[in-house]
Amino acid sequence: MIRTAKHNGSLNRSDVERVVRDVILRSLAGENGRPKPNPLVVNISARHCHLTDEHVEALFGPGATLTPAKDLYQDGFYAAEETVAVVGPRRRMIPNVRVLGPCRGDSQVELAFTDAISLGIDAPVRISGNIQGTPGCVLVGPKGVVELKQGVIRAMRHVHMGPADCEYYGVKNGDAMKLRVVSPGCTTVLEDLVVRAGERIKLEVHLDTDEGNACHLEGATKVELLKGSCGCK
Repeated sequence: MIRTAKHNGSLNRSDVERVVRDVILRSLAGENGRPKPNPLVVNISARHCHLTDEHVEALFGPGATLTPAKDLYQDGFYAAEETVAVVGPRRRMIPNVRVLGPCRGDSQVELAFTDAISLGIDAPVRISGNIQGTPGCVLVGPKGVVELKQGVIRAMRHVHMGPADCEYYGVKNGDAMKLRVVSPGCTTVLEDLVVRAGERIKLEVHLDTDEGNACHLEGATKVELLKGSCGCK
């Protein structure tokens, strides 16, 4: 409830404007008194793969292109209708792994730790795109098969940030932060959350399914970004 001042039985316009302005400023200010950045969104990034144009055609047929099915939170990115089966050593397989678009310069498969164990793949934790020296796998599509010599990773937990977000939190690309997740009986602080900064980027944290389940993200009542890391090696 907003209480307004009265003068001679009528509302004083300047007092009303001052009170409303103060309420709005308080709602926009963060703990440090500066305007809040963009709303913090925390999403679980389930197992998925990225493909080159060449591999899309090899898996789905000559002339095939990805068919956008659902836009992702970041502008210009989408989940495609297409899926593939990921086959690991000893022919262990995970079917229906979603392809994300648009296509990239290198094909890549991103798995949670339990996925990698299931496939028998020792997938290292890497920033997306850093696939040099990583294990490979076999991808099976409706029209063909592709053997990746490398490209299977566990995606390092990270936060996407635009310039305004970086300024607010006092961080830069490549810095490490913490994510505090408050959920019933399971408050958790996830460390070594890597900042991935860029222009026209929305503030968004990506966790994999194992991490999301471990901190009971679905039942979270509060999430917050904290500057700094534990310094663990």
